[in-house]
Amino acid sequence: QVQLVESGGGLEQPGGSLRLSCLASGSISSIYAMGWYRQAPGKQRELVAQIANGGSTNYADSVKGRFTISRDNAKNTVYLQMNSLKPEDTAVYYCNVKRFGDMPYWGKGTLVTVSS
Repeated sequence: QVQLVESGGGLEQPGGSLRLSCLASGSISSIYAMGWYRQAPGKQRELVAQIANGGSTNYADSVKGRFTISRDNAKNTVYLQMNSLKPEDTAVYYCNVKRFGDMPYWGKGTLVTVSS
């Protein structure tokens, strides 16, 4: 199994920045992708950004140019740098990892609130 611990959420003003971190532990050897999803009140959970083992990334159209996902393999940590935050970025952000031959794993989530 994989354990995920997220940190870095909080309250930020529009136009501000936050950085989320997710530390993975446990059976991490077969992970092939790590990413972030978010769920706003009354909406479905959606992919925000994902990074594969080879470094390729994909982003939701709504965050392209504002958010950057990165990964430190030595620290088993994935980051989400969020700049130019908008009120519509308000959501609970969940860390996600995908392993070969296994179900995806989820963190407990960290709340990001963008408000003046």
